[in-house]
Amino acid sequence: MKQVIYCSLTSKIFSLCLVLLLSFSTSLIAQEGDPVNGKSLFNSNCAACHKLDKPMTGPALRNVEARLADEQGLDRTWINAWIRNSSSLIKSGDAYAVKIYNEYNQTAMTAFPQLSDQDISDMLAYTAAPAPEPVVAPVAEGGPVQEGGVSNDLILGALALLFALLAIALVLVNRTLNRFAEAKDIKVVTEQEKRTPLWKAFVQNQFLVLVTAIIFLLASGYFVYGYFMQVGVDQGYEPVQPIHYSHRIHAGDNGIDCKYCHSSARVSKTSGIPSLNVCMNCHKSISEVAPETLAEGTDYGVDYNAEIQKLYDAVGWDGTGYTGDSKPVKWIRIHNLPDFAYFNHSQHVEVGGIECQTCHGPVEEMEIMYQHSPLTMGWCINCHRETNVKVKDNDYYTKIHEELSKKYGVEELTVAQMGGLECGKCHY
Repeated sequence: MKQVIYCSLTSKIFSLCLVLLLSFSTSLIAQEGDPVNGKSLFNSNCAACHKLDKPMTGPALRNVEARLADEQGLDRTWINAWIRNSSSLIKSGDAYAVKIYNEYNQTAMTAFPQLSDQDISDMLAYTAAPAPEPVVAPVAEGGPVQEGGVSNDLILGALALLFALLAIALVLVNRTLNRFAEAKDIKVVTEQEKRTPLWKAFVQNQFLVLVTAIIFLLASGYFVYGYFMQVGVDQGYEPVQPIHYSHRIHAGDNGIDCKYCHSSARVSKTSGIPSLNVCMNCHKSISEVAPETLAEGTDYGVDYNAEIQKLYDAVGWDGTGYTGDSKPVKWIRIHNLPDFAYFNHSQHVEVGGIECQTCHGPVEEMEIMYQHSPLTMGWCINCHRETNVKVKDNDYYTKIHEELSKKYGVEELTVAQMGGLECGKCHY
């Protein structure tokens, strides 16, 4: 009977130890953290002020837990308290919290009380991951080689040797034929009978001279007219800007609306040059591009990170705040209409609902911005003749649409039918 009680007690102790062991191991596993989830949490909560490898509004966070433990003797409990409410930690007089607060211009860190211990563990696991190796574009050495085939240099050498042998053979054949002619006493004719030169025969034919003169005059007039018609037409103009800006990345890959940067296009005659403050709305947090994007830049001969640094130098940003040492950027204008031609962006963009790509081409595909359309008078007139005005749900055109629809007997009206071909529309 005693033996049964002893076994039951031993079984209960063993079960209790097993439960405690499982709980402890589960807690350890939970504290290890998931770097994949940590990256997502870091990007949504921390990336606006922190980077992993360089200071920004806040300090760099690569291996932050290990550094705090080694240098300051701070553990996970301190980190959790700082993340959830840094202001409370500063008010308590914590020495390191006060030091960080003063070091970064007394900028208060946003509190994140909603983050659980596991969330913080995941983010710390992400910050503990080793830095990725820099992407280096492969550089080809030597001449072009056809993989799996014969070298181009070898093929060219063989062809050169073949042509040299043919030339030598022709010289030998020529000498042999001359010797054979001499042996047989055959006279070799080396000069053709004198004939009237072609140019002299042409000059003596007055009809051909007249026809040629007429053709020459017509061709000259055509090319002179074409040359002067291109004066002031800068289609394809693609200047190099002081700071490289990729519309392909911003408008294409990132899908940024044109009117976010060129906001005055909706309310003004001109589209305007974006202020650098608009750029800093994003690049205050984006000081470098992804390795894949950086590798793409090698195809265009551009270092995107260096261009972002040019932006920082212009606005006076040192990574943590504005220094006040700013300088203007001398942008080069691309689209420039003559002074006697009037064009209103707001009339076309806001009222007419014209897409930016209609005039400026596929901007979202352009690495370097260039003038896509000729912007000539004929080009504008053709657009006015062919484009129907968007009058649906557009109060601006309600009354005039009713009157002109009756006049022309149509439901849709082109810009030309609404007076878009009148000289005073663009010249006054």
